Amino acid sequence: MFSWANKDGKKKDPELFQTVSDGLKRLYRTKLFPLEDTYRFHDFHSPALEDADFDNKPMVLLVGQYSTGKTTFIRHLMEQDFPGMRIGPEPTTDSFIAVMYGEQEGLIPGNALVVDPKKPFRKLNAFGNAFLNRFVCAQMPNAVLDSISIIDTPGILSGEKQRISRGYDFAAVLEWFAERVDRIILLFDAHKLDISDEFSEVIRALKNHEDKMRVVLNKADQIGTQQLMRVYGALMWSLGKIVNTPEVIRVYIGSFWAQPLLVPDNRKLFEAEEQDLFRDIQGLPRNAALRKLNDLIKRARLAKVQAYIISALKKEMPNVFGKENKKKELIANLGEIYAKIEKEHQISPGDFPKLSKMQEVLAGQDFTKFQGLKPKLLEAVEDMLANDIAKLMTLVRQEEAAMPSQSVQGGAFEGTMNGPFGHGYGEGASEGIDELEWIVAKDKPTYDEIFYTLSPVNGKVSGAMAKKEMVKSKLPNNVLGKIWKLADVDKDGYLDDEEFALANHLIKVKLEGHELPADLPDHLVPPSKRGL
Repeated sequence: MFSWANKDGKKKDPELFQTVSDGLKRLYRTKLFPLEDTYRFHDFHSPALEDADFDNKPMVLLVGQYSTGKTTFIRHLMEQDFPGMRIGPEPTTDSFIAVMYGEQEGLIPGNALVVDPKKPFRKLNAFGNAFLNRFVCAQMPNAVLDSISIIDTPGILSGEKQRISRGYDFAAVLEWFAERVDRIILLFDAHKLDISDEFSEVIRALKNHEDKMRVVLNKADQIGTQQLMRVYGALMWSLGKIVNTPEVIRVYIGSFWAQPLLVPDNRKLFEAEEQDLFRDIQGLPRNAALRKLNDLIKRARLAKVQAYIISALKKEMPNVFGKENKKKELIANLGEIYAKIEKEHQISPGDFPKLSKMQEVLAGQDFTKFQGLKPKLLEAVEDMLANDIAKLMTLVRQEEAAMPSQSVQGGAFEGTMNGPFGHGYGEGASEGIDELEWIVAKDKPTYDEIFYTLSPVNGKVSGAMAKKEMVKSKLPNNVLGKIWKLADVDKDGYLDDEEFALANHLIKVKLEGHELPADLPDHLVPPSKRGL
């Protein structure tokens, strides 16, 4: 059992939490929610959190224009069709589909889904029937879904008519999901890089969640290497104009489906990219508690700023006459109020909500019902951020240590690890793993010629003599030191002809861009040293 206690004698008795999730729920209910409720946080930003938000599995949100392969990507991960799945070159997925684990395969419609307390979707009720009629949950028993849930979204369209005809605020729904998911994957088609107005709006709605974002350039097997370079550059240029971050968003290139590659020239690149993306997704269950903790901290910081803004507006309102005119004046001068709060309370400008959105929501609010500043509520949140969160962080580490092997299993994640088709199998240091003959032997005559120019004594060369030859590779000393350690199999401080050949083989492996093994693989051990 994990536990932490508040040792401050002036406070309540120590609280005991069995899990991080339990701790987050209690902290939110007792310390953060009262502040949110008092200063109308839920009207301006995000609905209140429920227990299911803290208990649910990690979620992956797929976003992209129509026919970029979002649904196919999900099918590729699970290696199985899911209920409600439709794939085609035209806009086919017209609904939000939450693909989740369930013992029985089937579909749960949106209106039934938002009343289920065990599902983290109850607050989506606020988007009305137009959205709920386009929201379903596909449940099925699948090993991948045992660890994560996946949200498929309608293809993003171009043009004003299609955007309005949805009947609900598409960007707002995506923003709601973005706050709660662990990973956001933006998919692009290598033949369709134009970013429509609606797509630009969507990406901007995901602002403040750039840390969760990954970009996939899909269907990259349909073009050659030269075209791929140009497409990649064009995509990075387009993203740079919309995503305002100093860092470049990670882009994964590949063909994420189980069909033959149309242009197989870049197979190795696609394999490496897929492995990187899979590793990123597989780490989500292990980091889920930390992500929820991080999101609660972000929410608490925004709630504090909300409290300062609302209380400042309340303070400026007249008691009797001219309330409506004063309200319009305050909304118009909201930027000045921001600057005043920033200076008075030492708050970072990045913690403030978007000015135009805040002004828009304030226009429909009754300022006379706003609350003044209540220091006790703010102190409770400050205490949570300063003390409670630090103690929960310790719990996170303990939980991670107790579940070190927790990762996504099944589906495509298994296929990339099987037999000789695991990434890097038979390449670099793994070359020759299945061969009866020692792989170094084919180049040994060349290495022997060099070996005998170094004047070996008793069939061996010293470290100093070997160094003169090895440094010609121009590899850094730390790499050459590792190669020496691997090649000196009998650990006598000298290299015989086989060990010298092995050292040169490892240098070649490194120069070809492969990583060195931590320990010498059995198939690379020189024949005369086997069985030592």
